Amino acid sequence: MTGLILQIVQSLSVLLVAPLFTGLVRKIKARLVGRVGPALVQPYRDLARLMRKEAVVAEHASWLFRSTPYVVFALAWLVASVVPTFAIGHALAGVGDLIAIVALLATARFFLALAGMDIGTSFGGIGASRDLMIASLAEPAMLMVVFSVALVAGSTALPTIASFVLTDGIGLEVSLALALISVVMVAIAENGRIPIDNPATHLELTMVHEAMVLEYSGRHLALIEAAGMLRLVIYVSLIACIFAPWGLARAEGAGLADYAVGYAVFVLHLGFAGLALAVFETSIAKMRVFRVGEFLGAALILALLAVIFSFVSDVF
Repeated sequence: MTGLILQIVQSLSVLLVAPLFTGLVRKIKARLVGRVGPALVQPYRDLARLMRKEAVVAEHASWLFRSTPYVVFALAWLVASVVPTFAIGHALAGVGDLIAIVALLATARFFLALAGMDIGTSFGGIGASRDLMIASLAEPAMLMVVFSVALVAGSTALPTIASFVLTDGIGLEVSLALALISVVMVAIAENGRIPIDNPATHLELTMVHEAMVLEYSGRHLALIEAAGMLRLVIYVSLIACIFAPWGLARAEGAGLADYAVGYAVFVLHLGFAGLALAVFETSIAKMRVFRVGEFLGAALILALLAVIFSFVSDVF
């Protein structure tokens, strides 16, 4: 019963916090460049406005185009509900495997790329091809990160990894440090943030994600935007769960105070990540599309080095 209650709280929390986290990043970025910026609750207003509008669908759109927003949102919410945020032991903790999470996120990307090409517009095709090019480099790097963490913790299950870090005191691990840098780079690419993509632009020569969703409107666009906000929270929670799980409450013997502390730590993780992301995006320019391979290639090399260091440390 405790696991079910924790699952309900987590699923609702990530759904409600995701727009606020996006609003926080936008607010900090605006302040850093000397502007007042939108209100923190502006993403909620945008989603509500889109949900009230009618979805306009192209004449030649297939069932794939119409169903993709629901599939993408459902997969993003499922992954966000699986990754431990403030407690270990929720009902879906047993399916919180890193390889499964990577596969679910890749499935959402696959559907979105197909939907971008379904209408047959040039913008959708450009965005889909660029997005799949990024995925061909980001997903292998993410899998290498998974393998390096699994060599250290002995498992790819998130509850097991978090418990291992909390109980065994792993100390300073070079492989985990390299894996952390790599997964942060992958998270920037997967979420279409600067320097890979600019979520606030609609320039046809530079946009990636926005090009794929350019034909969506109304509730369909609201679901895709909400899925993007959830995906940002997913990567923050994933990084915190693997590399900084301190504060996570355990279902065995945990009380309300433990859950309150875990939730407070979760909020602190989001606040720190929002500040770091805003400062990073403000201090760097967007790179050319042809240089994305160099950025993600570096992430892949770091992940491979993390695997090598993990293996060598186990042998010797």
